[in-house]
Amino acid sequence: MGDTLQPSQRYEEIGRLLEHSGEMAVEEFAERLGVSRETIRRDLSRLDAMGKLRKFHGGARSVTRSGTTIEKEGPFAHRMAENAEAKNRIGKAASRLFARDDSLFIDTGSTTIAMAQALAKLQGLVVITNSPRIAATVADNASHKVFLIGGAYGADAGESLGALALEQIAKFRARHVVLTIGAIDATSIMDFDVQEAEIAKAMIERADRITVLADHSKFDRRAVFEVAPLSAIDTLVTNVRPSAAMVNALAAASVELIVAD
Repeated sequence: MGDTLQPSQRYEEIGRLLEHSGEMAVEEFAERLGVSRETIRRDLSRLDAMGKLRKFHGGARSVTRSGTTIEKEGPFAHRMAENAEAKNRIGKAASRLFARDDSLFIDTGSTTIAMAQALAKLQGLVVITNSPRIAATVADNASHKVFLIGGAYGADAGESLGALALEQIAKFRARHVVLTIGAIDATSIMDFDVQEAEIAKAMIERADRITVLADHSKFDRRAVFEVAPLSAIDTLVTNVRPSAAMVNALAAASVELIVAD
């Protein structure tokens, strides 16, 4: 099929595929169109330059999805469904970083919810979270001690936010903080919501080590609110090895990179 398509026809087909799926990997594009991955990478670069899509390492996503631009986040239920398999792999890999008697701040996110399911299979953790869903998931294992942060309720993601939540976070001290993020580039981790960014910053201040969970769609992306510089992160867990430039930036910042398989 791909050998008979002109570039303009491939561009149209790529656009159609993204309109349906929202996001797709290079390998899947190549298989669907019957061309090499290198051809797809060139096509994606050209379409990205034209503003037709957003290319990231390993694939591309639609510039618009359900009427929202790429530099915004969709509803939490939609984010839960996106890259679900990748998030489960990241969550399982991240859970292996922790052991009995570890204490963890965990913020609210689709990937940390996936991690909570893996944490429930461990023993003897202390978990402090602003997510009722994470709290309930981890508390299914009676060996864990769980503290649920209260505050103004954010109905979309089901999380506690605002001044009361920040005040309660300040009463705890934990060895680890595990964060999900909206975006990451070669300088910092970022979020799209100022209140969620404030929660993450407060947890960082009260923890010794920072672990960030980010699927491949978060790389080489920018959001409005900076959470922390890259140099503040201890460990980054993802599902696809980032670009060479990003790997170099992580190494320069002394960030341990874990790619879940």
